[in-house]
Amino acid sequence: MSASSRHSKGINRRVTDLQENGRSSRDDSRQRRRPVVANDAYLYALRVAHLVHLLSPQVKQVQQVAPPSTPTIQRASSSIHDLMKDFSLIRDHKSTRFPHGFMSVFEKRLSGVITGKERKQEFNDALVKRTFAAFFNAFMEQGFRKRMDKDRRVEDLVLIFFSNATKELQKGRDPKDDAWKAIVDLHLALFVRLISMVLKDHDWSRDRPELSSRLATLESKLLTNDQDLAAEVTTQRGTTTLEVLVPRSIEVKDMPLVQSVARIFGLTDTQAQSDLDKHRPIWTAAAALQDLKTYQTLLSLNSRKTLRSQDFDLEDAYESWRKAEGPDLSQMMLAIIQSNPQLAKSAAKNSLPRMSNVGNGTGVDPSETAYSELSRRMSETTDNSSYMIDQPVDMTSIGPASTSGDADQDDDHTFTFIPPDTRAYYRFIVKEALTYDLQNKDLQPSEATAQTSSLRLLSQQSTELLNEICVRWRIPRISRVILFLDAVREKYLDEELSLDTLDSAFTFIKELSTQTTKVDNSPNADILIDRTKWPMADFVLNQQILSSLHEALLRDLYELAVQCYEPKPPSVGPILYVLQNHIYEDQSFSKGPEELDAFSQHLRKGLQDKAFEIYKDFLNKHLPQDQAEWEFFHVIELGKAVSTLAQRIQKRYRKNPEILGVNPLTALVETVLPLFAADSRDIVSRILQLAIEKGEEVPVEDGFDVYGELVQIRNIQADTLPGTPFAFQVEELLADFVWRWIRLTESNISAWVEGAIRQDNFTVRSQPGHIPAEDERHSVSVIDIFSSFNQTINRIVQLNWDNDLHYAKFMTALAKVVGDGISRYCDILEQRFTKEMDRLTPEQEATASQTRQEKWMQLAKDAWANKEKIEPFQFFPESFVKLNNIEFATRQLDKLEREVNVDACVEVIEKNTPPLNQRQRKVNNYVFTIKIVEAEDLKTCDANGLSDPYVVLGDEYQKRLAKTRIIYGNLNPRWDETIDITTQGPLNLIATVWDWDTMGEHDCVGRTSIKLDPSHFGDFLPREYWLDLDTQGRLLLRVSMEGERDDIQFYFGKAFRTLKRTERDMTRRITDKLSAYINHSLSRRSLRSLLNKGISISTVSNYFNRNKPQVAGPAPTQAEVTDALKSLFTYFDDNFAIMNQALTSQAMMMVMARLWKEVLVTIESLIVPPLSEKPSQQRQLSQQELDIVFKWLQLLYDFFLAVDEETGEANGVPLDVLQSPKYFDLKTINFFYFDSTDSLIRTSERMASATLARQSLARNNRLSAPANLSSMAFGGAAGLMGMTSTRRSKSIMLSRNLGTMKKAKEDKRKEAQAEPNDDMILRILRMRPEAERYLRDRSRQKERLAASAAAELIVRQSIMAGGGRMLGSLPRR
Repeated sequence: MSASSRHSKGINRRVTDLQENGRSSRDDSRQRRRPVVANDAYLYALRVAHLVHLLSPQVKQVQQVAPPSTPTIQRASSSIHDLMKDFSLIRDHKSTRFPHGFMSVFEKRLSGVITGKERKQEFNDALVKRTFAAFFNAFMEQGFRKRMDKDRRVEDLVLIFFSNATKELQKGRDPKDDAWKAIVDLHLALFVRLISMVLKDHDWSRDRPELSSRLATLESKLLTNDQDLAAEVTTQRGTTTLEVLVPRSIEVKDMPLVQSVARIFGLTDTQAQSDLDKHRPIWTAAAALQDLKTYQTLLSLNSRKTLRSQDFDLEDAYESWRKAEGPDLSQMMLAIIQSNPQLAKSAAKNSLPRMSNVGNGTGVDPSETAYSELSRRMSETTDNSSYMIDQPVDMTSIGPASTSGDADQDDDHTFTFIPPDTRAYYRFIVKEALTYDLQNKDLQPSEATAQTSSLRLLSQQSTELLNEICVRWRIPRISRVILFLDAVREKYLDEELSLDTLDSAFTFIKELSTQTTKVDNSPNADILIDRTKWPMADFVLNQQILSSLHEALLRDLYELAVQCYEPKPPSVGPILYVLQNHIYEDQSFSKGPEELDAFSQHLRKGLQDKAFEIYKDFLNKHLPQDQAEWEFFHVIELGKAVSTLAQRIQKRYRKNPEILGVNPLTALVETVLPLFAADSRDIVSRILQLAIEKGEEVPVEDGFDVYGELVQIRNIQADTLPGTPFAFQVEELLADFVWRWIRLTESNISAWVEGAIRQDNFTVRSQPGHIPAEDERHSVSVIDIFSSFNQTINRIVQLNWDNDLHYAKFMTALAKVVGDGISRYCDILEQRFTKEMDRLTPEQEATASQTRQEKWMQLAKDAWANKEKIEPFQFFPESFVKLNNIEFATRQLDKLEREVNVDACVEVIEKNTPPLNQRQRKVNNYVFTIKIVEAEDLKTCDANGLSDPYVVLGDEYQKRLAKTRIIYGNLNPRWDETIDITTQGPLNLIATVWDWDTMGEHDCVGRTSIKLDPSHFGDFLPREYWLDLDTQGRLLLRVSMEGERDDIQFYFGKAFRTLKRTERDMTRRITDKLSAYINHSLSRRSLRSLLNKGISISTVSNYFNRNKPQVAGPAPTQAEVTDALKSLFTYFDDNFAIMNQALTSQAMMMVMARLWKEVLVTIESLIVPPLSEKPSQQRQLSQQELDIVFKWLQLLYDFFLAVDEETGEANGVPLDVLQSPKYFDLKTINFFYFDSTDSLIRTSERMASATLARQSLARNNRLSAPANLSSMAFGGAAGLMGMTSTRRSKSIMLSRNLGTMKKAKEDKRKEAQAEPNDDMILRILRMRPEAERYLRDRSRQKERLAASAAAELIVRQSIMAGGGRMLGSLPRR
């Protein structure tokens, strides 16, 4: 356990007693102290300054004297070996050896002397260079240099120099001439001085003070008659120049320290001279020596006039101090005797001091080392100290002077140079010195604080004076520091010192403690750090200083801190730095945390009051007094003022957010923000109320600006005061502005779309003559409308609306607006596209002007000449750009859907919406999706025995709702077109099939109707209806219904489906222009032409007798089969070349895929009739014909695959599109095509049984219905009631983005390939009249199975819903 730990309780007790009793000096007998009089302090300071002058080295001057006839050489010692005894006697001591690396540095310095580069004047003499050069040669000898690097002994180096210098100086001289011996001593002294300079320049003298001291002693002994090494000793014409001592001056002008005392106390040199003259007989060196003897006696007697053991907390501390005092006193007395040898005669026997290893044996005052550092740091003291001597001495032979009477008697005149109260006098002089130095900025600062003027404490002259006073008055080292700090404290409290100066004083003392420990190895070197060695008076005074400064700094800190909200407040950093680094880190600081907490509370209250005053100023500045003049602008300006202030405070105190535990930002926020929140809520509410009363509306942008400002302030509060809620819900108050903005956007969306289309010429955006890139093949209108959509959504996003439910509802409403805009865009583009695609060709325009007879005649001529009128359709590039726009819009909508994060919006709404059984959701709008699939057995309307049918859907009020494309020359057309119809209740839908004619009115083929009642579609499952026309034939419709939801997924899905439907319709219209030639090239007529190898008169007759069996001829070759399609391939190439100039690659791929589908449908219709319950009049192909058809299929497959012959890479339609389920059905039809009717019926029955077994197993294993029953429907009863399909492949929710659409398409493909059916067999059986009965029975069986499966599914869904279905309610998807 350390001494500090052992005595910690004792020191606290004794310090407390000392504080209570008021004992603060070494003499506790006097309870009251006389105040220090300025004149007394001045006189005691003057005495010390005068004593320094008396003990300083005498000045030398040069005189010319006649040389003696016989020169007498006086040596400092009898021989060089005697001079080196100080080194040789302790040769094994490391402190007297050269440091490592010295020889290399010394070698460079010797080279500088020899070459004349040495700056010192005394080394520039030619004779000096000669002796040094002689030594340098010996020094560089390898053996000697190696030995010196290893041993590093001083005596070896000096002796070698002495030997070489002696030899060099004896050259050319008479053996009787001894004058050269004095020159040897002089050169040797220069050599020693050079060594000392090297040690000092490289800071080695700090680490080896003993070595430096002994070198200095050696140099002084080598000098004869105190001659100066820099002085030249010459002999000219019989005269010799010598230096002699000059008597000491008694004038003040020659006493620098005396002048400093006079200036500090405000006196003139004349007054100081008068005081010196008056007291010179008393203020002598003898009196100073007597003071030291008396002090030594009192110290041994433990007198009150010196420090005693009672003044220390630990006995060890007192003994350590007392032990250090003895050597110090001996050194000082020896210094006095050396300056005045006559004083030694008054001593007793053996009065001369003996050399001994007193202290640390360095010849330097060990206890004064630290204070010498203090002197060096505060001023650059001279090397000639008034009490430093060459060697440590033993002064025990100089006994204490005999004193009469009691040594402890109270006599203020015990000493001549030491005042009665050294602490009080020293403190007074320090304070006067500080006062003078601070008023005189031109004085040279001390070295430690010479970097900046703000660090300037005491001048060099003042520090030298204070250093001498402390030494002469025996003030302990720590007392000097504490008294100096006490004087600084008083100056600071009186506002005579700045905070920077106070910081410099503390920093100086801390650095002094560190440096003292490094340079001083004496027992008391750590006294500034180890406080157990402090006198208790200094400990108490240090506590008082810290406490007083702490209170003053806190007052200053409070005054500065409450100004922190000002635009340019004063910095509190310097005060906090002093408190943290100098006050609180000091272990003597005795304030408890309770006092600091009290100040923190006081400061927090002051900051809150200041914040309240500032907010009142903001209100008066930004808010009018009249409420009628209030506007949102005022709230915004008030909010900006508050937020700007908060942000400025946050930025200002980012690195150090707290001031002694008080956060200015927190104080501001917790005071101002609640006030602002309450005021802003009332102001906004009042403004809205006044607007309603006036019948006006506040601008939407003003509402957005207010919201942004309020949110910013709310965020500041959330960051500063987490967990503290804002005063009100900003979103609830201002949500109406967002809804108004959305309604305004909704009302303008159609105008935006129409305006974008009007300004668009639908051309590619490339330079003329350049092939347009992919991203240049769409026009500006689609870019403009999606730019509008993005800006619309970003406007809400940029609000950073902090209410997830509100935000999700906003996005839902905007999704509806976007969907409306896309729907309007698609409608206009499709109308223009249809108009462009339905225009008449020049031939059609010429035919339209012919009479009916001319038309018949032209038709007969064309049939006789077998003229083909089908030519490539002249597509407009603008039409292709419109298709590109739709494709680009689909991709942009998918990107927008991801950015909006639709799924997250749905999740938020569902989380904040009551469960379905707790709410009744009424559906007002219903979306019916109607697919016009196909028609059968239509009436013939044209002269060629065919019709060109298209379907028009309308309501009971004859309003057209939709129109399909035209299928030319077909009585069994297939449209596969889908439309959406929105209704709020039941709707009677009328479907009319028309025949298109190039001239005159179009002919009506037939009509039918169906009632769309939402109550019949409550299960939301699709149904198929075969509707009989009122003339002949029937029409197949597939109908499904969805309730139109206020759901973001529903709106995006509806928009996607609108785009995809428009895209499909446009693609279909393009392919329709090519399908006529496809039908012509892949027709039975082409087959007959190929088999008959030419055209004859029988060809025409065969046209009218096409149902009779044909006689098989020789099979055509592969080349002939290929040539039959050559014109079709050329036709495709010509049209593809036109399309490739404008269509994007994706749009081009859609067209080609659609054409491939047309090819498959055409080949399928060539082989088998459509699926129906009725027998067909279509004739079955022969084996030759079927082989040709399959060869055509393979040729077309290779054409659309487009394999590069060189690379083998497919560049056409992807394989997954080419190898569709219909393609595989066609490839497998050859297995059944020529089977007997009975065999086909048995195969169909087996497949039907297997399908029924799979469906039964699936119903038992899962709750879901069979995958697909709708494709097995025919007509009959199912056609009247509508047969339910259990699969919804085209629902809006499955079309809400490209990902869901792609997945649904892939599922449909897998489903079609997973379960084979007997549809193809049934279609073959339609060409067998004997299978009529089986077709009818099979149709009824499928109807029953479908109805049963649908009923079972409805029951299961009702049970899962928890109690039956409710019509008009929509399940959450």
